[in-house]
Amino acid sequence: MKKLSIAAVAVAAALSLAACSSSTDEAASTQEASVAASAAAEESPMAEESAMAEQGAGDIIDIASTTDGFATLTAAVTAAELVDTLKGDGPFTVFAPTDDAFAALPAGVLDALLLPENKDALTKILTYHVVAGNVMAADVTDGEVPTVEGQTVLLSTADGVTVNGATVIQADVVGSNGVIHAIDAVLLPPDVDVDALLAQ
Repeated sequence: MKKLSIAAVAVAAALSLAACSSSTDEAASTQEASVAASAAAEESPMAEESAMAEQGAGDIIDIASTTDGFATLTAAVTAAELVDTLKGDGPFTVFAPTDDAFAALPAGVLDALLLPENKDALTKILTYHVVAGNVMAADVTDGEVPTVEGQTVLLSTADGVTVNGATVIQADVVGSNGVIHAIDAVLLPPDVDVDALLAQ
């Protein structure tokens, strides 16, 4: 009986150790799977989009002032005292010239526009780039649309999306109060006299 009892204890101990080992293996396996899943999620584009959504895009001015390529536009909007306007409820669609687009203006034009005495002309030019409402690239149809400035711009989808011939090079940057489409040229209203600006 004593031998039988010792054998039973030995079997029970062996089973207990096996169960503990199995439990430990399962826990390790679960932890490894969790780490692998987290790594896969971090590499996933959907995870990146989700993170961007959680951070919040901000309004049009927030986006322009924190995005590479819009430093000149931000400076111009500030000089024209349009910051509060473009932080308003909107919604606005902004065809936003990049820094390269501003740099492509005739020499001296940008410097002249940023002078305090030319604030009205600068305001006219900037509001000529803004359309009321949320107009996504997929919603653009050919034809003229009124701008906040009062005159119209010509939209076309014949070769991508263009506005008065300027090409949209980055579309549908969505903010809390509208959408930005980056364009490769500055739009000048027909009644803005560039030569007069340079003559000052």
